[in-house]
Amino acid sequence: MSTKGKVHLPVGQEALEVKGWFGAHKYLVLRRISQAFFLFLFLMGPWFGIWWVKGNLAGSMTFNFLPLNDPLILGQMMAAGHWPETTALIGGLIVLVVYALIGGRVYCSWVCPINPVTDGAHWLHDKLNLQKGWQPKRSARYWILATVFLVSALTGTIAWEVVNPVTMVHRGLVFGMGFVWAMVAAVFVFDLIVARRGWCGHVCPVGAFYSLVGTKSLLRISAVKRDDCDDCMDCYAVCPENQVISPALKGKADVTPLILSPDCTNCGRCIDVCAMDVFRFTHRFDARVEAPSDAVSNPESPNRNAA
Repeated sequence: MSTKGKVHLPVGQEALEVKGWFGAHKYLVLRRISQAFFLFLFLMGPWFGIWWVKGNLAGSMTFNFLPLNDPLILGQMMAAGHWPETTALIGGLIVLVVYALIGGRVYCSWVCPINPVTDGAHWLHDKLNLQKGWQPKRSARYWILATVFLVSALTGTIAWEVVNPVTMVHRGLVFGMGFVWAMVAAVFVFDLIVARRGWCGHVCPVGAFYSLVGTKSLLRISAVKRDDCDDCMDCYAVCPENQVISPALKGKADVTPLILSPDCTNCGRCIDVCAMDVFRFTHRFDARVEAPSDAVSNPESPNRNAA
């Protein structure tokens, strides 16, 4: 099939035919399991009386000895003039180091319970063939992050927790959803109608914070077989931060195939939908590019010409 013909296939269709359903959705399935797992850990106590973990994503104690605390919340506390206890600081440092090593925005795609909501909105947006909508600059989330710290300092409160949908969902599942449904629905509608992938990609200060944390993280996705790319564009269609793909995928021979942008969420969807297996998980020191599997099959590859 020609490259032109593949562009018009439904997104992921070629991968479905080559890999089968699970192969074309492997990382999506694993992400949903991961998100459900972390959510269930915090609900085991209130729901079933099994207190392996006490607390929520904002702050918790695991097996009564391992503290884990959201470093963004601790930062707001300190901006508000409240110095956290030593245990909380240790918990925040543990989380900070983990996300700094594996990739800050792994939180967004593998842990955050709002991610399935925004993914669902994007899926429906595509099914309904809606307009792209308002697209604020991606830098807006960093301005919002700065505003969160400023408001915390001015008010003496942990400002973001007043409207944080993640915290609301956790509390709602324990004490009753009530108004929480309205917040979840607002995020869904915002991504569906107002701004495609708007919440995670342009607004959420948590994602902005973790992108800064993971700037030099070890876990990366690499377009290791970029010379096999058939330009179907499926990876761009599914990537929540598709601006990160081109430097790695379309780079010349001397340009790294690693997706080094901290905006990458390491969701793995580009790996799922690529029938040519161009992408894979690796580490930031693995800059190898594999030779094309069939140099004759894709003579028009821009990377091959560049090489």
